[in-house]
Amino acid sequence: MLRPLAAAALILAAASARAQEAGSSPPVLTLDQAVALAEAQNRPVKNALLEVSVGDDQIAEARTYRFPSINFYGLGSQLLTPVEFTFQRGVFGTFPGIGPVPGNDTSIRTPLRPTFYGVVQLAQPLSQQYKVGLSIRQARLAKLVNEQKLRAQKQLVKNQVRQAYYAILQTQSKLASSEENLKFDRELERTTEELVREKAALVAESMSVKARIGLEEYNNLTLRNALASQKEQLNVLLGRDVRTEFSVAEVAEAGDIAMSLEAAQAKALGARPELLGARLRVEQAELNRRTVKAEYIPDVSLTVTNLSLSGVNLLPSNVATAGVLVTWDPLDWGRRRRELAAAGKQIAESKNTAEETEAQVLVDVAAKYRKLGESRALLHAAQLQLEAERERLRVTMNQYAQKAALLKDVLQQRSSLESAASQQSQALLAYWIARADFEKSLGQE
Repeated sequence: MLRPLAAAALILAAASARAQEAGSSPPVLTLDQAVALAEAQNRPVKNALLEVSVGDDQIAEARTYRFPSINFYGLGSQLLTPVEFTFQRGVFGTFPGIGPVPGNDTSIRTPLRPTFYGVVQLAQPLSQQYKVGLSIRQARLAKLVNEQKLRAQKQLVKNQVRQAYYAILQTQSKLASSEENLKFDRELERTTEELVREKAALVAESMSVKARIGLEEYNNLTLRNALASQKEQLNVLLGRDVRTEFSVAEVAEAGDIAMSLEAAQAKALGARPELLGARLRVEQAELNRRTVKAEYIPDVSLTVTNLSLSGVNLLPSNVATAGVLVTWDPLDWGRRRRELAAAGKQIAESKNTAEETEAQVLVDVAAKYRKLGESRALLHAAQLQLEAERERLRVTMNQYAQKAALLKDVLQQRSSLESAASQQSQALLAYWIARADFEKSLGQE
C-alpha cells in the first residue's frame, strides 16, 4: 500500500511544481504588442511628438500678430539743467483794452527735479496682415515637416523593434537547438559507455563525448546570456524598465511577396516620410520667397497714442492722438534684391533635393524587394538542407547503436547537422530582417 501512495505523492508534487513554474513564467509579448508599446512609450518617438506639438504653439503665436498691439514707453529721469521758457513782451499780440500779451518779459522755469515721460500706443496692423498670413503658413508647413519626421522616427523604431524581436527568436531557436544537442550528446555518452563496457569502443571515445558535452554546456550558457542582453535592449526600445521579464511568441511562417515591384514603388512614393518632407520643403522655399518679396510693402498701422509728461512746467500733462503710422525703408542698398535672389536659388535647390530623394526611394525599394526575394529562396534551401541532415544523423545514430558505424561518423554527421541548423537560423533571421526593411521602405506605419 505504501508504494502506490508514495507514487501518487510524487505525481502530485511534480504537478504542483509544474503549476508553480507555469504561474511564475514571464508574460508573453507578441510582436504586435511590442510594436504598439514602442510607438506609445519609445523616448525618441516621444521627443518627435513633442516637436510636432511645438508646431501648434508656433502657429498660435504667429496668429497673435494679426491683433492690435499695445506698447508702453516710460522714462523717469532727473533734470541736470533747468528747463526755462522765456516769452517776450507782446509775443502773443497786442489787444485793444488789454495791451500787449504778455505785458512784460515773462520766464517760466522748471527747477532741477525728477521728471517722467510716458507714451502709450495702440497699433492695429493693416498692410502687415499679408505678411502675418505668410508667417502662419510657414508655421503650418514646419509642423507638417515635423509630422513627417515623427513618422520617420516611428518607422525607424518599429523596424528596430522587429529586428530585435527576430534576433531574440533566433537566439531562442539556437538555445532550443543547444538543448537538443545536449540531450543527443548525453544519449551518445550513454551509448558509448555501453559500448566501452562491451569492449566495442575505446575509453578515449567516451572522453571525447564528455568533452563535447562540456563545450555544449558552455555554448548553452553563452546563448542564455545573449538572450538576456537582447531582452534588455528590446525593453529599452519599448521605453520601459530594462529589468522587465517577458517571453516572445513565434511569428507567422515566411511567405511570398504579395505585390509587384511597380506596386511597391508606387506605394513608397506616396508614403515615404523623407520624400513627403522634401516636397514640403519645396513649398517652404517658395513661401519664403514670397515672404522676402513682401518686405517691399510698407508697414501701415492705425494708431492711438497718449503722451504723458510730468514734472515739466508749461507743457501739457497729456496729449492724445489718433492716426495712421507708416514705416518704410526705401534705401536698402540692394539688400532685399539679394535676399530675393537667394530665395529663388533655395527653391531650385529644394526641388533638386526632392527629385534626388524620389530617385533614392525608388532604388531603395527595388533593392529591398530583391533582397527579400533572395532571402526567401535562401531560407527555403536552408530548411531543406536541415531536414536532410537530421535524417542522416538519425540513420547514422541507429547504425552506431548497431555497431555498423563508428563514433567519428556520428560526430561528423552531428557537426553537419549543427552547421545546417546554424545556416537555417541565419537564413530565417535574414529573411525577417529583409521583410522588416522592405516594409519600412514602403513607408508603412
